[in-house]
Amino acid sequence: MEFPVYLHIGSWRIHPHVLFETLSYFIGFRVYLWTRRPSDMSKLVSLQILAGTILGAALGAKLLFWLEDPTATWAQLSQGHFLWGGKTIVGGLLGGLIGVELTKRLVGWKNSTGDDFVYPLILGIAIGRIGCFLTGLDDHTYGIATTWATGVDFGDGILRHPTQLYEMGFLMMLAILLVPLYRQSRGQTGVAGRGYVSGRMFQWFMTGYLLFRFMIEFIKPTLHPYLGLNNIQLACLAGLIYYGWLLFGKGPQQRRAVTADYSG
Repeated sequence: MEFPVYLHIGSWRIHPHVLFETLSYFIGFRVYLWTRRPSDMSKLVSLQILAGTILGAALGAKLLFWLEDPTATWAQLSQGHFLWGGKTIVGGLLGGLIGVELTKRLVGWKNSTGDDFVYPLILGIAIGRIGCFLTGLDDHTYGIATTWATGVDFGDGILRHPTQLYEMGFLMMLAILLVPLYRQSRGQTGVAGRGYVSGRMFQWFMTGYLLFRFMIEFIKPTLHPYLGLNNIQLACLAGLIYYGWLLFGKGPQQRRAVTADYSG
């Protein structure tokens, strides 16, 4: 296989990253519209929260990318193509989280909105990783050299970990593991989701994905200037601390409150 693997549609020669990134946004959003639960949220509030999410995700994806190599970022501040030429999924997820939470506070919306995004995000990320894999070395998402049977030669004669494929496999397993929480969130367990805390599925999705990304970054040939860690891992640690607090600190208190309300 020769990388990048261009896709040919008629006379068009389409770069795989462009095609699959576009498909990831389009399909993920369509799945969200198809699967989201009915809500009494007004259209105005919905648009405001969506705008906050998009803005937060865009800023988070860029800011975290700039921290990959702080020295290079500082040296190339005057070169717009460098500053706008990269982004990170982890930064987008965490930035989107901050954006949506700040917007919800501004508009006064208190209910959780995360559960409806879980499967659209899983599908969108997986589709996007197809483009990353087919792009090869130019995408800079591959792993270090390996002797494993899974090694892939992206065009330079070196077998490397196809971390994009590992991520796709992990997302498939995570999607399966989250099915019980999905059913609880939809009241499909026979007890109308008794004891289920709204937003719990999203919290476990983020915890699982951030933990996976923290680990997989150790087999990527990126700079690790932060005490042996890289920018992605620092962000993952921050996110894991936050979601650990929600799941095991604040979470149990929420569950007790919900159970009390249900019993009363």
